[in-house]
Amino acid sequence: MATEEGAGNVKRQLAKVFEKSIRETVPSEVGVQPLIAASTANFGDYQCNNAMSLFSKIKGKNSEFRNPRSVGEAIMKNLPQSDMIESCSVAGPGFVNVVLSKTWLAKSVQKMLLEGIHTWAPKLAVKRGVVDFSSPNIAKEMHVGHLRSTIIGDTLARMLEFSGVDVLRRNHVGDWGTQFGMLIEFLFEQFPQWEDESEIPIKDLEAFYKQSKKRFDDDPDFKEKAQKAVVSLQGGDPKYRKAWAKICEISRREFQKVYERLGVHLEERGESFYNPYIPRVLEELDSKGLIEESEGARVIKIEGKNIPLIVVKRDGGYNYASTDLAALWYRLNEEKAEWIIYVTDVGQREHFEMFFHAAKLAGWLPGDDNQYPRTSHVGFGLVLGEDGKRFRTRSSEVVRLVDLLDEAKNRSQQALIERGKAEEWTEEELQQTAEAIGYGAVKYADLKNNRLTNYTFNFDQMLNDKGNTAVYLLYAHARICSIIRKSGKNIDELKKSGEIVLDHPDERALGLHLLQFSEIVEEACNNLLPNVLCEYLYNLSEYFTKFYSNCQVVGSPEEITRLLLCEATAVVMRKCFHLLGITPVYKI
Repeated sequence: MATEEGAGNVKRQLAKVFEKSIRETVPSEVGVQPLIAASTANFGDYQCNNAMSLFSKIKGKNSEFRNPRSVGEAIMKNLPQSDMIESCSVAGPGFVNVVLSKTWLAKSVQKMLLEGIHTWAPKLAVKRGVVDFSSPNIAKEMHVGHLRSTIIGDTLARMLEFSGVDVLRRNHVGDWGTQFGMLIEFLFEQFPQWEDESEIPIKDLEAFYKQSKKRFDDDPDFKEKAQKAVVSLQGGDPKYRKAWAKICEISRREFQKVYERLGVHLEERGESFYNPYIPRVLEELDSKGLIEESEGARVIKIEGKNIPLIVVKRDGGYNYASTDLAALWYRLNEEKAEWIIYVTDVGQREHFEMFFHAAKLAGWLPGDDNQYPRTSHVGFGLVLGEDGKRFRTRSSEVVRLVDLLDEAKNRSQQALIERGKAEEWTEEELQQTAEAIGYGAVKYADLKNNRLTNYTFNFDQMLNDKGNTAVYLLYAHARICSIIRKSGKNIDELKKSGEIVLDHPDERALGLHLLQFSEIVEEACNNLLPNVLCEYLYNLSEYFTKFYSNCQVVGSPEEITRLLLCEATAVVMRKCFHLLGITPVYKI
């Protein structure tokens, strides 16, 4: 997917060097992509793995090569001169192992310090994308299930934005449908003067929803009124539209409070926004012969699926599929998006498979999933409680997101007070640090897992200052900042006058890991997996710890180069935090 050379992308720079060698080694094979991977063994830093696949292609074509290893040896011999490479060797059936030049590594890290971390941003082939995430329902509280969609979606959007993609962050809220009939009728009943009120005094919208649902289920007269209200609303009756808008506004304000606490920016495009586009979209699909009648409903049959995709229900109403098709049409044709990413729980996987298939049948999307425009469903597992069941309160209610964030902040604040920070810091510093650590802990505990798996929500684990947690990582960053401060040196001046040297093995290991940041972000974007970035960040802190344990910084003859390595580590950590939506802390 990446098209342009990223200045900090080692893999891509090595690929350019090996591409020339492969072309010279096997000129008969055109367009061979170098297979470059970071080494896991101790043979080198990277390896080129083309020899075996190339040998199977050229075998028997009067080739001078006897086996894959001889192909690997020729690739190594034909490598052009490069400042990047210190040495090469061939292992096993032709793997070409590369040891990078420590001088080149040092210069690359120093260049980033002078020119900025943005020079290490990967460049993706896609120019504009949509990330559709969070998507709560109007008149219902945001609960722990919305947490995963919100923070996974936000991180994917941040990584794509860093990689040069114009990202449209879309909140596809459930703001349309039959439930609004009962909500509006209940509003009329409870607040007869609702039109005169500048603000309807509904303190708890979730309770209001439950009360209206109970009336709907228990009272046939109310149910009939509610059903008529739906018709009035969908028919555009001004009074009903105004009541609907007021209910939506109350919800929207509550959602916004949560988004502000999480530092998440979204632009709302609810179901109601796409509603006017449904008839023309269904007309287009019908004209292409895709829609047929089935048991009173209108459906699109999907090959390999036992059930069809219903696009118009038996009662003539629209559903998720009709709205999703209209939204996709709008995103492709009006917003000109090339990659549309939907972040929902894994339970909706089949719906998205069928809906994407229908879009391919319509010719909106290419048959090849690797071509653009493309769609991706980013599924995620459940949040579980300590009992291994879906995370709920003791009264079996879903956990409200607001309560969960309050608890995270309060526990974090208590831990800081126990460490004596209330005496050392201002109240504002204490509050800000408690929020950064508490909210960061909740986000990281989610993001560090492969999103497809369920994960167990545990405050004690996520707020632990040891192990793979946000608390440990934020403290590690603060310690690095403290080392730089204690040196008394002006780090900005050192960037210009000092020079990084990677003579010690732990200096070199840290420098190499720093330089792998770009390819890690690219991998996380391509596979839509935030946990790849979390793993990189945790490993970075481990490399730094080893370096700091074995290499004295302040007061050593190598103080300047090592302070610059500290700064480079802090810069990369901060960018990782930013991409994960976590606020860094600078002192502990």
